[in-house]
Amino acid sequence: MRRPVISTNLAISADGKISSSPPRPSGWTSSADYQRLLDLRKTADAILIGRGTLEADRMTMVVPNRSPQPLRCVVSHSGNFDFQHPVFQRPGGHIHLLVTGAATTASSSAAGYTVHHMSLLGFLEKLATQYHVARLHCEGGGQLIKALAALDVIDEFHATLAGHTLFGGLKSATPTGIPAEYLPSSLEFKLRELRPIPESGECFLTYQRSR
Repeated sequence: MRRPVISTNLAISADGKISSSPPRPSGWTSSADYQRLLDLRKTADAILIGRGTLEADRMTMVVPNRSPQPLRCVVSHSGNFDFQHPVFQRPGGHIHLLVTGAATTASSSAAGYTVHHMSLLGFLEKLATQYHVARLHCEGGGQLIKALAALDVIDEFHATLAGHTLFGGLKSATPTGIPAEYLPSSLEFKLRELRPIPESGECFLTYQRSR
């Protein structure tokens, strides 16, 4: 199957969580981590995110001072999108909405966005073949990254280890979703970069999938 090179990026607390319970919006890490987020976005032809994370963080998925802007891709099982969300109001890359289940609301393409009813795997292939996306960057949430990991399509895993924060919570999300079922098999990644930032209590990590 033809697909883009796929990278992911998450901030992880010292106890392995990506948010609290109930979920906390982004902004709990340093300004250096936010700059790293923007730098990683600059490398991508498209940005991928789950609907829950999009709504919690009020993201617009726009990269400052870049032209053309990367495509903005949002995944939802139900297709229950809020079209008053800032992402639909702010100019940027064309928006692609992926509905993987039976839509609970009417979801049809319109000016500024295109709706796709298909599997995540099929969407990845469509991005590569029809929209010429060579690099796809995913910013969460955990359930979406777990789905990508289950398909074994993650090539690069970027993480900020935030040693200054402990979230706890039985239902606090991890990098692969709420602790529940394991992935079908283990995936081996090799550490490519480890950059500690002592002044902020954080460490930037980059892993490469070993195949």
